[in-house]
Amino acid sequence: MSIGAEVAAHLPFLRRYARALTGSQATGDAFVQATLEAALADDELADSLRGGRVPLYRAFNKVWSSAYLEVADAEAGGTGHEAAAQNQLKRITPLNRQALLLTTVEDFAPAEAAAVMDIPEADVDALVVEAIAEIERESATSVLIIEDEPLISMQLEDLVRSLGHDICGTAATRTQAQEVVAEKTPGLVLADIQLADGSSGLDAVDDILAIDSMPVIFITAYPERLLTGDRPEPTYLITKPFQEDTVRAAISQALFFGSSRPLD
Repeated sequence: MSIGAEVAAHLPFLRRYARALTGSQATGDAFVQATLEAALADDELADSLRGGRVPLYRAFNKVWSSAYLEVADAEAGGTGHEAAAQNQLKRITPLNRQALLLTTVEDFAPAEAAAVMDIPEADVDALVVEAIAEIERESATSVLIIEDEPLISMQLEDLVRSLGHDICGTAATRTQAQEVVAEKTPGLVLADIQLADGSSGLDAVDDILAIDSMPVIFITAYPERLLTGDRPEPTYLITKPFQEDTVRAAISQALFFGSSRPLD
């Protein structure tokens, strides 16, 4: 298999990670593009991308980290951009959340996550524990669940409540989602893509976002179909069937950026 074909197979999932890491489709995709451009300009880097997802994510992480090191240097220099740089630094996903995203949403083993982040494996385990403790301290919000499979909907309800959040409503169709939001605006939405009456969770979410802005996490069996970078797409995606730890990490990351203006 050529390097191009090997990278292409993993690209949708790198986009998922990049978007969750930055809290933005546009910013995440821009960092992915910068990684690919760096590989095209460096034969040694391009060759290093052989061997699966780990080297690709590792290359991405180096590009992403170096960009934010430049922001940190600008802030330390006390230039006229100090305030903007400081604001950017406050919104960088910290190491503990990176470790949690890699081991849950991206399903890397701790040793693989350590290779991506270029840190000892023991540090990954400690960072994940720290991130989970941080999640337990997060402020509660109200959550709308748009899901047409009753068992999955109930599973998500239990999970959301276990994190200390409230359920403002559940919906199996676009119309039901509209009815829930007419009564109460949620602080977070969890949405399936294909709904009971043939309607789209994407359309249901568009209806909601036309009323107010809030973080949205989509749940789908085919995330790669929504990770092309060709059009406005979800920032947060969970693959069905999902692990509960994956949902917890996605909720936490969405809320982490939810109170800030998007980076786009």
